[in-house]
Amino acid sequence: MYRFLLTPRWWGINVFAVLAIPFCIFMGSWQLSRFEARVDTHQQQEVRAADAKAAAARPLDSLLPVDTVTSGRQAGARGHYDTDHQLLVPGRTLEDKQGKRQGFYVLTLLRTDHGKALPVVRGWLPGDPGNKADAAKVPAPPKGEVTVTGALQASENQSSTGVHADGGLPPGQLGMISAASLVNIVPYDVYDAWITLTDTQAPLRAVPPAAAQGTGLDLKAFQNLGYTGEWFVFAGFVVFMWFRLFRREAEAARDAALGIVPADEAPGTPAAAEPDADARAADESASVPRV
Repeated sequence: MYRFLLTPRWWGINVFAVLAIPFCIFMGSWQLSRFEARVDTHQQQEVRAADAKAAAARPLDSLLPVDTVTSGRQAGARGHYDTDHQLLVPGRTLEDKQGKRQGFYVLTLLRTDHGKALPVVRGWLPGDPGNKADAAKVPAPPKGEVTVTGALQASENQSSTGVHADGGLPPGQLGMISAASLVNIVPYDVYDAWITLTDTQAPLRAVPPAAAQGTGLDLKAFQNLGYTGEWFVFAGFVVFMWFRLFRREAEAARDAALGIVPADEAPGTPAAAEPDADARAADESASVPRV
């Protein structure tokens, strides 16, 4: 009764099922491993962030380049602020007791003793940097040689939170904190990193360091979890369709073995019945011309 499994059509169905099911399971397992890896790195990053707050500051150059290990570590640098190139970074959100509020970062470049400049986010202010009253609240940076300490951060990119990468900002504003975005603004080299100060001048508020890219439980992490479910559903769907086709084919083979034929194929139905002899004779007499 199951000889139909040896037909070319079922050979193709079986080969497809045998290949598709392990592939779907493999892809689902891989997506699940990606999600678990992101969870692990998120937990590790939280531990590093807690350790970084308690650790002593290290020289900036010893922590470069910024990676998942050095991101958030306390870095120290010495130099003087370039007051001619102070920039305001709009569209930045800070959460406090009043909830999430929109504001802007105050970024000043520190000309270090090594010649390069370090972007320093001195703090955050609520409001719009395009508003003169809000911009007037920004305190002037300290003069002379200073030593700054803050959490080290990697340069931002277009996928970073709060980045304004479309351009069109007025002079004195910056959409993305990165060496690439500063290269055309200042006439000197800039570190491919920045720091956010721990201690700020009033009324500035300290900006907490962000988790290193790819280590947080962001949308991509939950996309991996969603893809995991999709691949396992696909595997189950292939199994379900195989058994459904197999059951239908087996029932058809059993009915054929018992001599059971579907109604639309049974002899004697109006569609299958042939005209009887009397009807044919009547048709023939009607076709003979009368004299």
